[in-house]
Amino acid sequence: MHIRWMSSLCFVSWLLLLGCLAVLRAPGQCAGFATTPIAAADCAAHALPQDRAAAIDPGHPYSLAELIDIAERNNPRTRILWERARQRAEALGVEKSAYFPALAGLAAFGDSRSIAPFPKPFAPRGYTMVEIPVVEPEVTLQYLIFDFGKREGRVDEAAAQKIAAGANFIAANQQVAFRTATAYYGLLTAQERLEAARETLKTAQTTQDAAEDRMNNGRATMPDVLNARAETAQSLFDLESADGDEKIARVKLTEAVGADPSPNITIDGQKDTPLPQTLTLSIDSLIDRAMANRPDLQSQAAEIRAADDAIRQAKAAYRPQIALQASGAQTSVWPTADFGELGPASQPTWSVTLGVEWQLWDGGARKNQLGIAQSKRREAQDEMTELRDQATREVWTAYIAFRTAVKKEQAAEALLDSAGTSYSASLEAYQYGVKNLVDVLTAEKQLAQARLSGVSARSQLFLEAVDLEFATGNLLRSQPPATTPQSVEDHK
Repeated sequence: MHIRWMSSLCFVSWLLLLGCLAVLRAPGQCAGFATTPIAAADCAAHALPQDRAAAIDPGHPYSLAELIDIAERNNPRTRILWERARQRAEALGVEKSAYFPALAGLAAFGDSRSIAPFPKPFAPRGYTMVEIPVVEPEVTLQYLIFDFGKREGRVDEAAAQKIAAGANFIAANQQVAFRTATAYYGLLTAQERLEAARETLKTAQTTQDAAEDRMNNGRATMPDVLNARAETAQSLFDLESADGDEKIARVKLTEAVGADPSPNITIDGQKDTPLPQTLTLSIDSLIDRAMANRPDLQSQAAEIRAADDAIRQAKAAYRPQIALQASGAQTSVWPTADFGELGPASQPTWSVTLGVEWQLWDGGARKNQLGIAQSKRREAQDEMTELRDQATREVWTAYIAFRTAVKKEQAAEALLDSAGTSYSASLEAYQYGVKNLVDVLTAEKQLAQARLSGVSARSQLFLEAVDLEFATGNLLRSQPPATTPQSVEDHK
């Protein structure tokens, strides 16, 4: 009986786990196809997040991939990081524009009146009054020709910050995916606990029926029947508690995906599929994968490059820069004077200047700016060291937790098998009058506990497998998962 129960509700779909780890190609928040910081930043630069609320169809059984997609589309954190990545991409475009000349069109319309001293007798009053209306459309050009790498440093810094923003965007999507997966498996755990509570109630009713049957045959006393009924009542109480916990888990899942919290959600927890059992990578390989793939480390590496580029800019400020300035205009004037006669003119005018600017003294501003840039570089490197230590610790923790979860699940299976056999033997012996009801109730409680232990162990194993992928930065990535499932034949 317990084996049929185990196969009917154990083993949440390994395919769902793969969907969480590698198969996801969800379009939400660019995460499904932008799996590198550069690709994520480029996607954010050319797309806008959809401004719509999450809608959950109570009649549709949602897969984990669908729920993660919904969460990414509606979670405020991912939308914030989306916009930041977009801003960094726009900032890179701003810095690149410094390589191009700046053209400006001007149009001047004016009129001026001035006194021009002039000797007598050529001017009776010793001066003349001149009025000059002017119309002058003009085009100006400013072009920085060479600055010893200052522009290049700004562009490279902006490019590094763009990559960092893309990595932060991926990290936010992975965090949302992990929280959604945790809530998803939490609901599956609650559903299995509810199923276990139903099976425990059936077991209690079987024990009660046996006690009542023995009492009807004069081989049991009323206290035995009352004890059995008490266990049935307790099992009914536990069933109601499990039912409430299952509804609460539904509410938490809808909240995790960004929808209005509600128990009206259905998931497609598939049955008869194997559990993750074996690691495909050694601990050293897992740590290497984390060092290469974790988006927080990728972001910090980009911040270090940005700090290096800031130092280059600060050093370039000590050098001169060469710039070209030019203008061309069509100047039209119609001058008049109170003495004599002036002629109108409409002629093209222009000017060209090639200049060298070299700041010789600035009160120590450049020196202090260079000191700040170098300090930020050391700060970024120290943060990288801290993040690497944190990543190594998290990978070790996930590695040990997964191996422990595998052993616990195997022990839970053995415990369930032993408890089921013990209960069946105790019940049969009680029916033949060999054992008393206390022995049966003890075996019944052990079986109920074994069922709950099995549920917890299986769910924990799935969660630890997801956590291992999260710790190594492999969620929403195309690399193979770090664990492989037990074959269905071996499990059966």
